[in-house]
Amino acid sequence: MTPAFPLPPRAWLTVALLWLVAFINFVDRTMVTTMHGSLVGAIPMSEAQYGLLTSVFLWVYGLMNPIAGFIADRFSRRWVILASLFAWSLTTCLTSQVQTFPQLLAMRVLLGITESCYVPAAMALIADYHRGPTRTVALGAHQTGMVAGMMLGGLGGWLAEKYSWQMAFTTLGIPGLLYGFVLLFLLRDAPTVAAEEKPASQPPTEKIGLGAALASLWASRNYRLQLACVVMLGASGWIIIGWLPTYIGEHFGLSQGAAGFSATGYLNGSTIAGMVLGSFWTARWSRTNLRSHIYVPVVGLSLAIPAMLLCAQSDTLFFALAWLVMFGVCRNFFDVNLVPIVCLIVDPRYRATGIGTIGAFSCFTGGVMIYLVGFLRDRHVDMSRIFTSTTGCLLICIALLLLIRLPPRDSEPNSPL
Repeated sequence: MTPAFPLPPRAWLTVALLWLVAFINFVDRTMVTTMHGSLVGAIPMSEAQYGLLTSVFLWVYGLMNPIAGFIADRFSRRWVILASLFAWSLTTCLTSQVQTFPQLLAMRVLLGITESCYVPAAMALIADYHRGPTRTVALGAHQTGMVAGMMLGGLGGWLAEKYSWQMAFTTLGIPGLLYGFVLLFLLRDAPTVAAEEKPASQPPTEKIGLGAALASLWASRNYRLQLACVVMLGASGWIIIGWLPTYIGEHFGLSQGAAGFSATGYLNGSTIAGMVLGSFWTARWSRTNLRSHIYVPVVGLSLAIPAMLLCAQSDTLFFALAWLVMFGVCRNFFDVNLVPIVCLIVDPRYRATGIGTIGAFSCFTGGVMIYLVGFLRDRHVDMSRIFTSTTGCLLICIALLLLIRLPPRDSEPNSPL
């Protein structure tokens, strides 16, 4: 793929460096969902309280996301990323020392605060480096690191089962601290954004305010529609992320470690494939039709709906995992286009704030739904019925996507094709 103009130095190096940070980020946040038996056995808690461990993380993470995005818009994205990496890795290590449920919950709150600063800053930094045809592919490549981290989140359940849950937190927290020192020497902020990408009315040295950023985002009809899409996807996606390992284990009689690796491995492996396929398909199609950023997700979600219905109703592990793979591939055609759409419809000054606000809406919705599933499980509601109901959210998302109107191609000289 030939970009419309030469890429800045370090453009692809930055993607590679941040891929590993994203991987560590999602391993550390996801592993709790694969430790159900170990954590409940060591620290007494109800099913709703276990769900709350993920929900409270998402609520705090979501609350902090717009603020974290604003910080990344206002200050050095590089230093925001480094501070976040060191802080959440230390928090992960310290979690191994908790002894009660309130202490464990407090550490999840702290993890939500420290991890929230990473994604908006990292996505915006990659978008800063890739302002032309490589943007969708670069952002998609970075997102595969997140998914790989969720996939290996099952390692936490395996370590907890084979050794101890305390060892799992310590073992998976230390690599982030070590890698932070590597980034100190290699990671850099992008060169100054090209003048043509800045609004003519914006003086180069003007400082932005959080209120102005949020007001600008909310004034955009397209952005509000995208937020609504994210809410619908969050309602379905986080239920699957938070409870699928438990469902697979109980429904098919697998051990905690096997269920964790089956759920996270097959779903997230197929997610990586979907992101790669979706990003290259979008990048190629968008050279002739910018609305490929809309059409590719619509096609993917239309195929993901029957896949989830069949997965939830299957009583055979092989077929359940096969439909789960199809769901993972198709559903993530949306995720790979999420940030490129933000880059097309929001003011570049507020790019990280826009990404962070989207993360906030997704996490708040996901936190509520994960806790609700725990509440329903305490009342013996069948999990297959819960997973089946998530497809309604996907239908609504398709309708909302088709209402988004992207700007004319020539309105942004460096549009992310």
